[in-house]
Amino acid sequence: MRRPSAQPVAPTAYSSESGRTYRLDRLIGNGGFGEVYLATPTPGSGLPTQVCVKISDRISGWLREAYFAELLTREQRALRVFDRFAEISGGQMRYCLATEYAEHGDLGVWLSAHGAQSERFVRREIAAILGTLDALHRGQALHRDLTPFNVFVCKGEQLKLGDFGIATHQLNPRGVTADFFNLFHVPNEIAWGRVRRWQKRDDVYQIGLIAVMLLRGDITRPMRSKDVRGLPCSDHLKEVIHCCLGSRGKRYESARELIAALRQRPKEPRLGRINSISGKRLSFTGFLGRPRSEAIAAARKAGAIVQSKPGKLTDVLVRGQPNAQQIAGRDAGSKLIEVRRLAAQGHKVTVIAERQFWRLAEPRR
Repeated sequence: MRRPSAQPVAPTAYSSESGRTYRLDRLIGNGGFGEVYLATPTPGSGLPTQVCVKISDRISGWLREAYFAELLTREQRALRVFDRFAEISGGQMRYCLATEYAEHGDLGVWLSAHGAQSERFVRREIAAILGTLDALHRGQALHRDLTPFNVFVCKGEQLKLGDFGIATHQLNPRGVTADFFNLFHVPNEIAWGRVRRWQKRDDVYQIGLIAVMLLRGDITRPMRSKDVRGLPCSDHLKEVIHCCLGSRGKRYESARELIAALRQRPKEPRLGRINSISGKRLSFTGFLGRPRSEAIAAARKAGAIVQSKPGKLTDVLVRGQPNAQQIAGRDAGSKLIEVRRLAAQGHKVTVIAERQFWRLAEPRR
């Protein structure tokens, strides 16, 4: 009589920290970080019935993940780490983390199944993960790897931040050396090597990309700041995303600034009045009733200093008819967005209509 063949014994990992044994049921991912298994903890008291065990042979990433998991233990939108331990297997040391199981996988996998999301969902979930990122930024830390592969979709389709393997603290406001990054999810100036410092605003850039991916339902298409106008969302959210992805010096400088921008819709620009443009630094936006070259010549003749775009020294912005191709609707061209940004920093720029400009530039005698 033949004996039934014995079932293969699943490999295990033992934690000397908690005294638990983790049965590694199934390999669900691998890469440069190591391997990730769906596992069953024993004893299971206090833990979910299934967890993920992440195993690496590199101590540096493991240390970072263990440290930042402890730092963010109270943050609801950080992927939870239940256990951290090291053990010897086959004569080699392996470093293990027992983490929360994201039942829907990472954001890329989830979007491929569910497609584009509503603006309401995007606002809610982006605001939620920004709370966790803000906790990092307030502690002078940077994530540096906010890609769709490190944002996980957990129970209730809640987004959570994970994989802090290259997160680090910054010792000064200049940031840290940009030596590790995913080439397809970083600002161009870093990807091309023109800027070698990673700052909080670069984490914010990656959050802007995540918002775009959620709205599009696609993580593969490239995104440029000028493509924002075509996104399926409100003008306000377009403006916020543009300020995440636009030129480096004009991005939100931290998660807290981005949170504030999402909560408060900008006021519509109101036209002001001035008595003279002589000695004023002046810029134009929109379509004018007369050629722009004539307006520039008239402004200079009246004693104004003409600038190609508004900046901290600008006094007046002359507003013509809005361009249908503006970034975020009638009241949110790039120059109007910049004027609002300057106003928030305490730099007042008076917006006047074209009609008033011509009265000041060519007064009747």
